[in-house]
Amino acid sequence: MQDVDFDIGIIGGGPAGSTAASYLAKAGLSCAVFEAERFPRPHVGESLVPATTPVLSEIGALAKVDEAGFPRKYGAAWTSAVEDSVPTNGFQGLTYGFQQATIDFSERDQQGVQQDYTYHVDRGKFDELLLRHCEELGAKVFEGVRIRSVDFGAGNPVLTYREGDTDIPVRVRMVVDASGRDTRLGKQLKLKVPDPVFNQYAIHTWFEDLDRNAVAVSEGQADYIFIHFLPINDTWMWQIPITDRITSVGVVTQKQRFQNAGEKREEFFWECVGSRPGLENALRSCSRVRPFKVEGDYSYGMKEICGDDWVLIGDAARFVDPIFSSGVSVAMNSARIACADIVAAAEAGDFSKKRFDTYSQKLRRGVSHWYEFISIYYRLNILFTAFVADPRYRLDVLQMLQGDVYEEREPAALTKMREITREVEANPDHLWHKHLGTLRAPSAAPQF
Repeated sequence: MQDVDFDIGIIGGGPAGSTAASYLAKAGLSCAVFEAERFPRPHVGESLVPATTPVLSEIGALAKVDEAGFPRKYGAAWTSAVEDSVPTNGFQGLTYGFQQATIDFSERDQQGVQQDYTYHVDRGKFDELLLRHCEELGAKVFEGVRIRSVDFGAGNPVLTYREGDTDIPVRVRMVVDASGRDTRLGKQLKLKVPDPVFNQYAIHTWFEDLDRNAVAVSEGQADYIFIHFLPINDTWMWQIPITDRITSVGVVTQKQRFQNAGEKREEFFWECVGSRPGLENALRSCSRVRPFKVEGDYSYGMKEICGDDWVLIGDAARFVDPIFSSGVSVAMNSARIACADIVAAAEAGDFSKKRFDTYSQKLRRGVSHWYEFISIYYRLNILFTAFVADPRYRLDVLQMLQGDVYEEREPAALTKMREITREVEANPDHLWHKHLGTLRAPSAAPQF
């Protein structure tokens, strides 16, 4: 069209933005991606779930990712710091006193997924691969360009960025905000709201030559992602293989605990890890190869995720907590779902808010499932372990862990988990009552 420079303007070139650009370019729409940084750049969120696989396949990038040599992820494991015996409370598959849970992706078939693995990724390389891919498909990529403002006044939206001392306007038919935790439109439109429960911070780094077998639950699982719950309220540690020698390790905890540590961040990291002596010993014997980095403002929502001429996707729309590696999956799947509505809107010549109802409903449903699943994990960690071990619920839990959460039906295991959690909360004499965590989510996930 002559009155615009591009059909779609995308703010942010991470997995959400580059995936959206790929879908839109394949559909024949002209789109521009405005990325504030220059790739490659390091980023947290290095372990994928299988729900990313169909998206990578649809945009034509799966073969590239597979050929990039990223470590394959066949499953996940969780370890607990529970030292005393925990009653099984009638659950099958448990012994009296349990401290770990493992899942293999091969246990459950997933539509659109023809492989029994996903990937652990160096996000610097992975994100650049996706950005270059959308460029090859025809998207125009601007790197090192930060959008200063978005004008939704009369006519088409106008994105403005600065080049030297000059403001450059770009006219588009609609705007997709994929700016991640910068939440560009969320801030401008005053949509962003803090999460009422989660207020997490993370401190993380990379280690070389960690003996993963020394901390594995069982033989053959050393290259799984590991989530180690620490005997500190609402605090856990991730362990993610990046290469055969490099492992990403991070500690996630509540903001107040992190702030109490002040500037002693490295000391705080080791103090947390030291609560699990076996983990500390394994890490102390290897080399740290990156500075410690802090991630904050982890958990928030938006009052709305779409409007006339705009949608929010990925972390720009919602982020809860990284406990189940959902970030990249939500980013890419939100792009997939949104782009179906965007393409239809473009064909109709109508980018009004109602055109994005399907996207809004599907993402709300999926993220709400994630939100409650994560909430229950923090509130009653042993319940998660029990459900993973029990054959009545295992595949249902695996469905959520695979990132397959956008169906209309609420996973049956999630319904049952909610019921049991409420029973435990209401009964001080319940065998599991003393194991309740301090975080307590509202009865329903907050609205977008």
